[in-house]
Amino acid sequence: MEATIVKDEVKHYPVLLNEIISVITPQHGGTFIDCTFGQGGYSKKILDFPDTRVIALDRDGDTKKNADIILENFEDRFFYKNLKFSQISNLKLKNENIQGIVFDLGYSYLQIKDKSKGLSFSSTGDLNMKMGLNSFSAKDVINKLGEEELTKIFKLFGEEIEGKFIARNIIKERKKEIIDTPKLVKIIEKTKRKKNFKINNSTKVFQALRIFVNKEISELIYGLINATKVLKKDGVLAVVTFHSLEDKIVKYFFKSLSENKRVSRYLPENEDQNIIFELKEKKPILPSEKEINENPPSRSAKLRYVKKSVEIYDIKTDILDKFQNLLDVEKIGESL
Repeated sequence: MEATIVKDEVKHYPVLLNEIISVITPQHGGTFIDCTFGQGGYSKKILDFPDTRVIALDRDGDTKKNADIILENFEDRFFYKNLKFSQISNLKLKNENIQGIVFDLGYSYLQIKDKSKGLSFSSTGDLNMKMGLNSFSAKDVINKLGEEELTKIFKLFGEEIEGKFIARNIIKERKKEIIDTPKLVKIIEKTKRKKNFKINNSTKVFQALRIFVNKEISELIYGLINATKVLKKDGVLAVVTFHSLEDKIVKYFFKSLSENKRVSRYLPENEDQNIIFELKEKKPILPSEKEINENPPSRSAKLRYVKKSVEIYDIKTDILDKFQNLLDVEKIGESL
């Protein structure tokens, strides 16, 4: 994943903020769930509208200090939970008028730069990458899993075509010493035959590790399913993605529950399908040229959103079957 960036430690830069506000329309009031609270950019903007309430979630416990600041000014309208967004349905929301749910799947600048989290290839020391509420770290992955397992992770989660060779060299080098972040970067640099001058050579492997360690595939899938359950009729579900795997999952989930599919164009539509969304725009909303100039990492962001068209809790979706190959790779972590 790339990051929702802050240009310095004072200013936070939430990606596609104006576009998010325009699709969730907090000016009409209601309760909104910020599933990836971070530094609170979306939450603070929503609370600018007087008839709103915000429930903020974040698995990273370090974000509580940002939540405490907002709580001082919005004690009756702001609520924070250190919770994975896949667990959104665990909240007691029966009487809440949930009109908008927002996911920003990027990492913040401060998270990337936090050396203790070890998210970046420029970090020093141990591999970590745990965003909170995790069961294992990137250090465990790199130093314990086999060549075949590492290859699958790098190829499927990072789309790293040289994943097999990188995995093989990791196995060789870890026999000499435990591999930390600088050592892993050196292994990747030494292994890569096709150098990429547009992005750092370690980008795809580190992306794969972050996704694997934080179980981001299942988190996203169950987050989408459970968010859809708690969203009220006419409420909006909006998701900002930063790489192709995320976008593919969101696109499929929205489309599959918005449009009737036909086996053949000569056959009638299947009326038994579970159609619960109104798909407002088929193509994603992208950052403006102005935003990209001010915040270059936002260039990879894509916003997709849907409006819930029926009052329904139980939904039928084949998204778990559709992405079973990715979920199977995640299960490798059960051995750690």
